[in-house]
Amino acid sequence: MNRRRIEARTGYVFMIPWLAGFFLLTLLPMVVSGYLSFTDYDMFTTPTFIGIKNFQTMFADKKFIGSIGVTFKYVLVGVPLQIVFALLLAVVFKCNRRAVRFYRAAYYLPSLFGASIAVAILWRQIFNKTGLYNMVLNMLGVPSTKNWIGSPDTALNTLIILLIWQFGATMVVFLASLKQIPDELYEAATIDGASKVRQFFKITLPLLTPMVFFNVVMSFISAFQSFTPAYIVSAGTGGPLNATMFYSLYLYIQGFTYFKMGYASALGWVLLIIIALFTSLLFLSSKKWVYHNS
Repeated sequence: MNRRRIEARTGYVFMIPWLAGFFLLTLLPMVVSGYLSFTDYDMFTTPTFIGIKNFQTMFADKKFIGSIGVTFKYVLVGVPLQIVFALLLAVVFKCNRRAVRFYRAAYYLPSLFGASIAVAILWRQIFNKTGLYNMVLNMLGVPSTKNWIGSPDTALNTLIILLIWQFGATMVVFLASLKQIPDELYEAATIDGASKVRQFFKITLPLLTPMVFFNVVMSFISAFQSFTPAYIVSAGTGGPLNATMFYSLYLYIQGFTYFKMGYASALGWVLLIIIALFTSLLFLSSKKWVYHNS
């Protein structure tokens, strides 16, 4: 009994760093922001309680509504394309031929620094008037001097392309799952005359649905919180004409540009609710399309 108590106490000691981080860096800030969301606070004066006024102001704020629309377009277009692209490449890289490991590593690299400031700056350079994208178009005989980042109708599309480009981590998860599918299933399907395409839709895809679900949930949560690309590409303004005004960027501007920290806290809690609702819908829908091999 004494030995068990000692082991239990030792376990609690090792948990202290994680518990300290959770309470000090996660739970406490959530409680404080929850309180501030009901106040008028500018970080320099004492918070003044104003009830639900921040939330009432929010839903009459056109920029707030616009930021939701931009974010949803970014998420609902970019994430599915990223998942599809990652899955197709994972299927291609499943083989053990020469140089495949090199290509796996090369395609994984963008996910390591895809959301970094350096890559966002590079992206801005690629899609400006004299950037690489226009150079390639001109080489192909399609004259172009368009500033793709500076145009309201194409600026968001460039950020969606950046999101799709960051498919490496998702691809690795699919690769690991593909290796768990028994080869006997494919051998039996081949004997029965099933083509590779039919094998993919009847064997591979159904058995991968748990990992598809996992990647979809994680990618959606990450995309909803995306901040760095829009901030760097638009120089912190969400332009042109609010075309790249992501929700998280709008929250940042309210809190650290206009010093409306109470309003920013309210925005943060609304984002939390949006992500929670979206995730709940995914979990509810998973009962109809996620296959669990029991």
